Amino acid sequence: MQRRRFSAALQGQNLRFTGGGAGARARARVGFLLLEHFSLPAFTQALDSLVTANLIRGESFAVSNFSLGGEPVTSDLGLLICPDLALSATAVEGLDLLVVCGGLRTPLRSSGVLREALREAAAHGIALAGLWNGAWFLGDAGLLDGYRCCIHPEHRAALAEIARHSQVTSDSYMVDRDRLTAASPTGAFNLALEWIARRHGRDLVEAVVDILAFEESRYRRVRPALHEKMSEPLREVINLMAANIEEPLSQEQLAHYVGRSRRQIERLFQQQLGTTPVRYYLELRITECRRLLQHSDLTMLEVLVACGFVSPSHFSKCYTAFYGYPPSKEVRYGNVRSAK
Repeated sequence: MQRRRFSAALQGQNLRFTGGGAGARARARVGFLLLEHFSLPAFTQALDSLVTANLIRGESFAVSNFSLGGEPVTSDLGLLICPDLALSATAVEGLDLLVVCGGLRTPLRSSGVLREALREAAAHGIALAGLWNGAWFLGDAGLLDGYRCCIHPEHRAALAEIARHSQVTSDSYMVDRDRLTAASPTGAFNLALEWIARRHGRDLVEAVVDILAFEESRYRRVRPALHEKMSEPLREVINLMAANIEEPLSQEQLAHYVGRSRRQIERLFQQQLGTTPVRYYLELRITECRRLLQHSDLTMLEVLVACGFVSPSHFSKCYTAFYGYPPSKEVRYGNVRSAK
């Protein structure tokens, strides 16, 4: 049977299960340097993005944590984090990215060991990043000259004083060649997404966003720009489709409810999502089938009925076409009945 690919609008939600975009790209190594009172939310936003990327496409990233002396580090929330290694020029060899994690109460006080490790990393072509006030330590080592960067507003003036040859912006995150900086947890999340895109492509980023920021990605346009919001009429149609999975509405009904013609609806889907309403609706229902099979105790028949399919054979054919295996082979993570 010929495989079918999900359209761009729903590809991210299913990338983990279809193997789409997987390739033989080398695994990227990322190291996090945790400074005293580092921002735990900023750190976990970046880390969670990488861990989720690995969940979708295994071994995309290898992650390690460092502290200045190898001792446990207290975060801004009072939680103690045990690092893997002490920071040294030798320890960071082989990294692709070294992230300096600071926080609101992280003292702006560097050391010879830290400066040497950062400069050695830069000399070996390792990209450098700073979270919250982590950019200050990059600037202190002279590693932001000629770069645009950002930092939390509380430390912006301090960074501007020591990094006079860099452009300190008010952005929440900034990626300028091999320097990545973020001023907030949200900025750290977006910074990590940019790094993932650089190493493994935009498809993986969209899949990560669909898991970690689904409330935003739900209304993301595919065309013309990734993060541009879809128009209100199209959003209404998407909501109607999502609310009518078991008894799908006809194209005429959808058009009537949003006050547009069928042709206008088709044009909106093509312009903003790069697909047709019929295909999007089918992919939405197939995606819901996969979720119910994996995370509920419904029988196969109950699942196909709940998602608007009438014929078991048609359901199995559609499912196999998209995922490459029949629904009977799906992993049942939440199958309560079989656990009893």
